[in-house]
Amino acid sequence: MSGRTAEAAPTGPVPQTDVDDLIAQYDEELPQRTLTRRLDLGVGIVCFVVSLFVLNQVFFPLRQGNQFYLMWFLAFVLPLVFICYRPGFGRKAEAADRAAEAAAGAASAKSRTKRAKNDNPSILDWVLVVITFLTCAYPVLPFFSGGFNEFLNRQGSLTTLDVIMGGVLLLLILEATRRTTGLILPIFCIVFFLYSYYGSYIPVNWPGSHAGQNFDQIVNALYNDASGFYGIPLDVAATYIVLFTIYGAVLDKTGAASFFIDLSFSLFKKSKAAPGRTVALSGFLLGTVSGSGTATAVSLGAVTWPVLKKAGYPKENAGGMLAASGIGAILSPPTLGAAAFIIAELLNVSYGLVLLWAVVPTLLYYLGIFLAIEIDSRKIEVDYAPPPGLRSWPIFKKGFYHFISLGIIVVFLALGMAPFKAVVYATLVGIGFGIIEIILARRSEPATILSAVWDVFYGALSTGIRSVLPVTSVCAAAGIIVSTITKTGLGQVISDILIKGAQAFSDDPTVILILTCIFAAVAVTVLGLAVPVTASFIISWVIVGPALITLGVPEAAAAMFIFYYAVLSEVSPPTALAAVASSAITGGRVIATMWQACKYAIPAFLVPLAFTFTPEGAALVAQGGFVGAVWTFFVSAFAVAALAAGAGGWIIRRAGWPERVLCFLAAGALLYLQPLSMTVGFAALALAVVIHLLLRRKPATASARGTEDGTAASANGGPGTSATGAAGSGDGPSTEPPSTGTPAGTN
Repeated sequence: MSGRTAEAAPTGPVPQTDVDDLIAQYDEELPQRTLTRRLDLGVGIVCFVVSLFVLNQVFFPLRQGNQFYLMWFLAFVLPLVFICYRPGFGRKAEAADRAAEAAAGAASAKSRTKRAKNDNPSILDWVLVVITFLTCAYPVLPFFSGGFNEFLNRQGSLTTLDVIMGGVLLLLILEATRRTTGLILPIFCIVFFLYSYYGSYIPVNWPGSHAGQNFDQIVNALYNDASGFYGIPLDVAATYIVLFTIYGAVLDKTGAASFFIDLSFSLFKKSKAAPGRTVALSGFLLGTVSGSGTATAVSLGAVTWPVLKKAGYPKENAGGMLAASGIGAILSPPTLGAAAFIIAELLNVSYGLVLLWAVVPTLLYYLGIFLAIEIDSRKIEVDYAPPPGLRSWPIFKKGFYHFISLGIIVVFLALGMAPFKAVVYATLVGIGFGIIEIILARRSEPATILSAVWDVFYGALSTGIRSVLPVTSVCAAAGIIVSTITKTGLGQVISDILIKGAQAFSDDPTVILILTCIFAAVAVTVLGLAVPVTASFIISWVIVGPALITLGVPEAAAAMFIFYYAVLSEVSPPTALAAVASSAITGGRVIATMWQACKYAIPAFLVPLAFTFTPEGAALVAQGGFVGAVWTFFVSAFAVAALAAGAGGWIIRRAGWPERVLCFLAAGALLYLQPLSMTVGFAALALAVVIHLLLRRKPATASARGTEDGTAASANGGPGTSATGAAGSGDGPSTEPPSTGTPAGTN
């Protein structure tokens, strides 16, 4: 990607413009254009007006109903994609060049200005903008379609013009999705469309054969039916996700990100593991600002990597820690990822209940991260001195109101308020406190107060809409897949194939369930490597979900299982976008960074299996009452500790392979959460500790210490190297040569 070696990693905080370039390169969403100032202002004004329309819908919903609102929402938002996103196939290459400049700290103002001048939409883009608005608004415009009610009355018997407009909108949605997320999801949509159209050509005795649908029927299902373009995915994007992106933009504009990081540093200032703990806590808090694990990892790394490097963390360990912490933000309440809102809609439960399901898995995830951080701080011999004058209370007093807005969401959800209203109230509180802080900070410059207040209010609302453009495209495209699966019954067919595949190995119901869950985990993870998290969850739910539910897994456990593996694709080799982005910040080797991210995130890979394997495990997602949740949490906590010890190779001192193997065995047995397996698990864990103590009882003579130090040096970079200068951690497999001369951010 660049000619920069690993040693060229930045030593100071990365500028915000460079952080944006890195996010554009490695996030699952493609980079936006750099518009000229006048056009950018115009787009901002349109986004601001759309955000007011969205907020108005919360308190004064349109009388014609939700589908009417969704049609107008898509008509306002989808055309903006063709203004803000490039049509070409070289966007990732350009973003890679910009990211290389950013990571090397060499991006010049001249090159940025040149790009800005040549990045406005073309005439073809403006034509697509007009056509997109007309096709989206066609069903609600009385002088074209006869009006909304007349359009709905033609369901199942569309006119020729209806079919043409629906067909054009189908193509425009696919193109918008290609521009925002790449080719993979549109290809998936085309495959499902062809399956729906040519299903009658599949032999009758083959799985998945169906009568087939003609073009008019397909367009009717997508354009006039509530299960197509205007189905649950788009409903969630237009009702929940857009409001949470506006809230995140308010937090960003009012300085929440820097407050969370500063507070995290101040809380852990006396510990050797303070830098690592700060990364984990900051990642959790920053998740309320950014809904992307990759964006969180990059934003966090830009600030904390210089501190991690000074403390002695190897590049790969630091990158893995950043990636795992960024992903943890999506897995954690109170915001979770966009797919969590879809879970609430699909299962017809409150979003607050979905948050409750995520509590115990979140605690286990962060327990695993913190244990891994403690182990690394001892193995690496971290040398950290906190900055002088870093005090928690003054920092907390300055930005405590950010926690108030978060608390409002939690409290209002607990009281039964709809999440879209709760987040609007939290947004208003955040804006209010932000205005107060601006007034207090600028009281000596009263002339600048009004412009600063307007920047927060206007900037947050317009940025929120801009941030939701890719999600809107993805959700509209996902409606194509959902509609096809619903109309053809393909979901049940694939579920039957999964179960029959497991039955080929055994007739035992327990073995069938375990194998089906493992197959499902692999399938969801692989799908997540190719498509965004939201689309991955939607597709996996309609395909994999029925198989799990058929085998007796509770709906809540099945949904959370799919949600976790969809999110974990961002730290799963061989793509692992969050890990790749983190390696660009630290200058570490990419593959080694991916394995380090897996080491930190390993509880998240195994815990979802626990709450699908057994009824007792479902208590981890609040399906077994309070007592069940408590005892399964404590048993699972021991399993997570065993995983951390096995993956990190440390119990009291460095652990050998006998202890590590026993720890992995203990973790697997404990997570099965059955009496016999738990007995075996605790016995294996106790045996690992005993063996470790017996093998390590030799006096720590100078010779022994020298041998151990030499081993540690070898593990981190070879003889004669320190942990600080190590090329890799040695804890995870690596297929790469030493990092000297290896470009950062490449394989």
